[in-house]
Amino acid sequence: MARTQTNGSSQKNTPDLEAQIATLKSDVAALTDTLSDYGSTQTAHLSEAAADTFNSAKKAGAETAEQVKQQARNAYAGAEKTVRANPASSVGIAAGVGFLVGILASRR
Repeated sequence: MARTQTNGSSQKNTPDLEAQIATLKSDVAALTDTLSDYGSTQTAHLSEAAADTFNSAKKAGAETAEQVKQQARNAYAGAEKTVRANPASSVGIAAGVGFLVGILASRR
């Protein structure tokens, strides 16, 4: 087996290596802090975007609900107007529908 001879140069390189390791440790710590800050910032941005989307959807839902309510009121008013204009026909139609529902319900 061959042996390598050292002339003390490894002892000279030890302080340099220790300095490089210390620099590497501080660089890794700085990188970790930077990534942590970036993650926190991204979380805040995503949270804000989600809140904005939720508020927009909530507003759109409320507007749609109001439109549906208005359409239901209009339909009710139209039906009431028709019943008041033709009460006999309305009673006859209601009786016929009730009779059909009764027949269908009794078959089950």
